[in-house]
Amino acid sequence: MSWHRVDPADVPQDGRVRSVVVDGRTVALSRCGAGLGALENRCPHQGGPLGEGAIEKGWLRCPWHGYDYHPLTGKPPAGFSDGVPAFEVEERDDGVYVELPDLEQRPRSVADVMVETLVAHGVTHVFGMVGHSNLGFAEALRRAEERGELTYVGIRHEGAAAFAASAYGKLTGRPAACFAIAGPGSTNLLTGLYDAKLDQAPVVAISGQVPSKVLGRGAFQDVDLSAVFKDVSVSTTTVHSGSDHAELAALAVKHAIDGRGVAHLVLPDEVQVLPSEAKAAMPDGRLSDRRTRPDDAALTRAAALVRDARRPVLIAGHGAWAARTEVRMLAEHLNAPVLTTFKAKGLVPDSHPLAGGVLGRSGTPVASWLMNESDLLVVVGASFANHTGIAPYKPIVQIDDDHAAIGRFDAVTCDVLGDAALTLAALVHELDEVKSTDQRPDVAARWDIWRHEKSRRAADDRGRGVSAAAVFAALSQHLSADAVVTVDVGNHAYSLGRYLESKGQPVLMSGYLGSIGFGYPAAIGAWAAAPDRPIVAVTGDGGFGQYATELTTAVKYGIPIKHVLLDNNALGKISKEQRAEDYPVWHTSLHNPDWAAYARICGATGIRVDRRDQLDEAMTELFTTDGPALLCVEQDAELL
Repeated sequence: MSWHRVDPADVPQDGRVRSVVVDGRTVALSRCGAGLGALENRCPHQGGPLGEGAIEKGWLRCPWHGYDYHPLTGKPPAGFSDGVPAFEVEERDDGVYVELPDLEQRPRSVADVMVETLVAHGVTHVFGMVGHSNLGFAEALRRAEERGELTYVGIRHEGAAAFAASAYGKLTGRPAACFAIAGPGSTNLLTGLYDAKLDQAPVVAISGQVPSKVLGRGAFQDVDLSAVFKDVSVSTTTVHSGSDHAELAALAVKHAIDGRGVAHLVLPDEVQVLPSEAKAAMPDGRLSDRRTRPDDAALTRAAALVRDARRPVLIAGHGAWAARTEVRMLAEHLNAPVLTTFKAKGLVPDSHPLAGGVLGRSGTPVASWLMNESDLLVVVGASFANHTGIAPYKPIVQIDDDHAAIGRFDAVTCDVLGDAALTLAALVHELDEVKSTDQRPDVAARWDIWRHEKSRRAADDRGRGVSAAAVFAALSQHLSADAVVTVDVGNHAYSLGRYLESKGQPVLMSGYLGSIGFGYPAAIGAWAAAPDRPIVAVTGDGGFGQYATELTTAVKYGIPIKHVLLDNNALGKISKEQRAEDYPVWHTSLHNPDWAAYARICGATGIRVDRRDQLDEAMTELFTTDGPALLCVEQDAELL
């Protein structure tokens, strides 16, 4: 037992009771005349906080169900035996002291076993929100963080946690975890997890759950989470008291990596804190190299088509990112241009003499011209989704390591199933003599035309804000080659794909889900994955508005996100779509704060520009200031 002094401001007046924090614990401290009483701050019936109750006619009444206790002794009225433990209290010259039992070390728990297993399997970052149904697991996370084994980022909305974890997986190919309570906390994760599912990013999602004894009986926040998460996840498992807890945690990581998606764990409240001496499961022998070599016959067919092509063009999707060296090797062997999907922007720097930029709706006329002039497309790791712009009427060699991706939308001329890097290296080896022409002069000529047009668009000024071309011309100059860029959904994203000249920076986006709001939470995930690299978020005002409070998360943790916010006071892309369908523009305007002032209120640096001639100085300030910073650009909504 030890004596602990109570903060004088917390000592209640006569006839009052308060919940008082003493030595990290709460006690119900009461004053009745000359007497002071300290009770355990938990009613034995429903767990109600007695310090939030009231003293009526000399009795302390529980705020949850009205049961009475003596405020000094904790004893119930005569005839009842379920009292509350009381602690000694002394009123000394220097204040009030309460004698409390020494804190006992909590025993190692099921949650500890699972966290230790996740850490052993490489999960080093968790994004989430702590709450009543995940406290046991949260305590295990806290202990692991105290040991220096993981980093926990407490976010303001669970959707941001899922987006951050998805971005982490996209950038690294390894899973981070997102963490929420039962019911609405877990359902808030779903949009970000669908982003991970559709973009094949590994994520481990962890849900607290109501106690097993009330599960399925309509208890508070009682939701069948395994049913809810069945579609979004490659696996969803409820952890029971008799489960092999370490094995389930290990399998979650394995399923997330092998299945390229979301593995979901549901942890009932009481299971998390069960004592356990089980060992953490180790990763040795659990994961294999998933890279597969192509079939020789398929490789021979592909080589024959490539060998005879006069104007072959390579199209690289996000699935080719790990093979970017081999993509360039094949392009240089053929003197053939490389176009990328928007998700793969930066796979080949735009300064490379064979780089053709982005193809499709977010792309450049350089890329579309080169594809139209081609006589063969070699498509590596791309989805062929409708936004990619890949011409299905051209002869196509498709290289992918996923059976389901081959010919997903249209038949291809030749399919090669295999890892991108291994397949491209093998293909180069098969190509001795080739008939392709040197297309570097064509690439240079098309870039000259496009850069001239971009400079004209950057100079456009209607007196209603800055053109998108001007914003991305400035960003192209100031963005360091080792940066990671996250982008939201909207007109600004199309403009980034079209105008930003990449030095090879990866661009993370909500690719196939296309979820607005992704950009800023994703930057938090990118920082966790690459804390030594500059992290730049590019969003519109519509997307940022959905998770604007995550700026306070960046401030809290000192996350130095450099944010370029294009503000047109509208959901500009939706307005554009309404006009394209001959509908009147309806309910797409936005009432925004002064975003730069908002950033400053949150504790970040806030910068604002509304003229093109302010961009260079503003970009310099953005990238040289310490900590999180936001540059709000008043954008002309029509100059895209």
